[in-house]
Amino acid sequence: MGVIDDFPHAHDHVIRQMDASARAVFAGFDAAFAAGQELPGEKADLRMFGRWAQLRLSLGMEGGHDYDERVLRVTRSVAEADIPWTAGDVRFLWSAAHSLMTWLHTNYPELYRIPLAAIRRMGYADRRRILEWTPGWFRQYHRPVWDALHHQLEDVLTEPAENGPAGVVRNVIWDCDGIARLLAEEYGPRLAAPEILPLLRHWNTARSSKPSGKWLKTARTLLTSEAAGLVREILALVAAHREKRVDRRSDEGYEWTETVFLHERTAVPVRGMVWTCELIDEPWVTQLLGDLALTCGTGIGGAGANCRSEMLANAAVNVLARRGGLDTVASLARVQVKVRKKSVLANVARTLDAVAEQAGLTREQLLDRTVPAFGLGPDGVREEKIGDCLVRLCADGPALRYVNAAGKTIKSVPQAIRQDPALAVLKTTLKELKQALPAERFRLERALIEERTWHWRQVTEFFLDHPVTGLYARNLIWQILQGQAGLPVRTDSGWELTDPQGRRVQPDPDAPIRLWHPIRETAEDVRTWRDHLLEHGIRQPYKQAFREVYLLTPAEEHTRTFSNRFAGHVLRYGQAKTLLNQRGWTGLSIGHWDYECGGDQGEAVRELSGWRVRWGMHVVSDPAADGWETASLCATEQITFYRDGQEELSGHDWAGNRTALEGVPLTEVPPLVLSEVLRDADLAVGVTSVGLDQQAAGGHEDYWHSYGFGELTETARTRRDALARLLPRLRIAERAELTDRFLRVRGDRRTYRIHLGSGNILMEPNDAYLCIVPGRDRAAASVFLPFEEDGGMLSVILSKAFLLADDTAITDPSITRQLDA
Repeated sequence: MGVIDDFPHAHDHVIRQMDASARAVFAGFDAAFAAGQELPGEKADLRMFGRWAQLRLSLGMEGGHDYDERVLRVTRSVAEADIPWTAGDVRFLWSAAHSLMTWLHTNYPELYRIPLAAIRRMGYADRRRILEWTPGWFRQYHRPVWDALHHQLEDVLTEPAENGPAGVVRNVIWDCDGIARLLAEEYGPRLAAPEILPLLRHWNTARSSKPSGKWLKTARTLLTSEAAGLVREILALVAAHREKRVDRRSDEGYEWTETVFLHERTAVPVRGMVWTCELIDEPWVTQLLGDLALTCGTGIGGAGANCRSEMLANAAVNVLARRGGLDTVASLARVQVKVRKKSVLANVARTLDAVAEQAGLTREQLLDRTVPAFGLGPDGVREEKIGDCLVRLCADGPALRYVNAAGKTIKSVPQAIRQDPALAVLKTTLKELKQALPAERFRLERALIEERTWHWRQVTEFFLDHPVTGLYARNLIWQILQGQAGLPVRTDSGWELTDPQGRRVQPDPDAPIRLWHPIRETAEDVRTWRDHLLEHGIRQPYKQAFREVYLLTPAEEHTRTFSNRFAGHVLRYGQAKTLLNQRGWTGLSIGHWDYECGGDQGEAVRELSGWRVRWGMHVVSDPAADGWETASLCATEQITFYRDGQEELSGHDWAGNRTALEGVPLTEVPPLVLSEVLRDADLAVGVTSVGLDQQAAGGHEDYWHSYGFGELTETARTRRDALARLLPRLRIAERAELTDRFLRVRGDRRTYRIHLGSGNILMEPNDAYLCIVPGRDRAAASVFLPFEEDGGMLSVILSKAFLLADDTAITDPSITRQLDA
């Protein structure tokens, strides 16, 4: 029988890809060997003969270790021959040897003789790529093989001394990614130094989830000031590192692209460096570990429910936990805002709880008390004299501003202080301030949603008087429990609350206070507050007075245990998932895989104030267009509420449909919880629906038309309310009017109707669709908005309105062609 027939069928993946011509060549070698010929003819393909010789080592289904002497002679002659092996050949040889080894072939030196000889023809980078997991696999699962071959394996993977410091580092940290290459090529001389190399090797043993006492003791004995400096530099590089797209090509010619952040072989020694931070008592450690946890804990592109490196994110959080102390809270709070991976968030929560318990506080109380002030004064400004220049660090912006010796504010950094270390410190502080501000805005909005309460003295101390948090808190409406609501105003006697009528009250220091929410107020009170904000030019950090309210509808009372209010929408899946992740939703993962087990169906999950909410979604895009990978489009389903801790049974019935425990009746869900969940859903639909873009809606034209020009959602109705107050103040007021669903704008060439939900435009008199790519109109950008919307739909609608009101000035041919059609 031939080598292909003798090969164990359980491992036929090794030979499955061989084409007919290769099989014919192998049959020729089989025949020659059976006829007594041990070496191929002069014209034979030596590479193919080497592959055949490796398969000739098969002892069939019975395995064993005895080989015919002729087989051994062939094996040794091939191993000693000068054969121009390719990477594909070498992978084949190793794969064949591994398959036979796991099939009771125990003569390991002969079995791996040819693969070991062949891989020596490769460069060290190729050797490591091919043997990437082999040493660890042998050590863990096939110890006899490791015992027999480890010296030879170490020899082929270890670069000689003449390769210099870079080679020494590569012997420890293989060159599997950009960071590893940087460590070898730029940090090689320092890492390979005799006083550092033992610590580098020790870092490379950080393979458990947490360091043992023995591991830390060894690290302490090896740690030097030079090594501590290297830890700081390298971890800063990793914290600033971002993933890259890498093109791959298999030996069989298949090509694909991978997104690579850090290879595990790089992450392990980096984790060792993170653990070593526990032994370094320097002020930079806490901030740097927070930066690292933030980078590694967020997903690819900086968002999503997964981590760039969960291993490193948790390692950094764990070291912060073991360091303890109030100075770790700010770093952990930043991680809590951005990271969405449940395991990392749970780790952060445990750490914050532990620090809070030590201080006798709740986690939220702890966060209130530990927001860094960055040296800012009560006005949110920190001034430092550097040379002849006064440098101001301003929280409002935030930015660095420069005043020269003549007292004039200048835009650029004066040349004389550009290299000054004091300026570098201020720039670092500015970076930290920029990270802290969105975390505080998020925390204040979460406090509104969760209905937190404080004593008035706590509100003034931790919010209104704080130079960072106060930027936002002073523009929010606060309310005495069951009493007056007002905006904070500082007086000679302290902070007071002032309502739209100018009535002031100074709450008792122990009076219970919470953030005002429109769901608890009458429509008239809400209108009064909205008018007040616009009249006095008060911009809130998030929608509070203009916040949408979603009350239970008759339709939801009829469906009883679920809401269909935002079902049936077609969304851009990736964008929707990112937005929901940012709002605190997790768990959504659907695509063109495993249809039989529901891979095309999933749910976004949010936990809020003791409730768990599930929003179902399924794939609706074309698998061929998506490359049978992650979906481009998804359709929304019902939203269901469960009490936290309620048993949820989730699975699939015989037809593959999801089944779950019935939700709680919506009448039992607290109105604020219901409203905030539906607000998130409305936001996701309003930002990611294909109804916003006719081109993106290909195949869903009916949905595009119904959403793009249909009835307004609560968010769009709030937008209409804001526009009704803004229009009289605009220079285009005489050319614009509001209808039930549209902002109607009269130009000189046409009259236009801009839908208040989608921003889509129809032209009168024939309702022709006008496509305009949203831009940034200067006049629209100068319009005051009473809340920070970050270029949201209201800004888009205003930009289009200003453009179309002066349509004779439009020169863009892509627009004028549509106007003249």
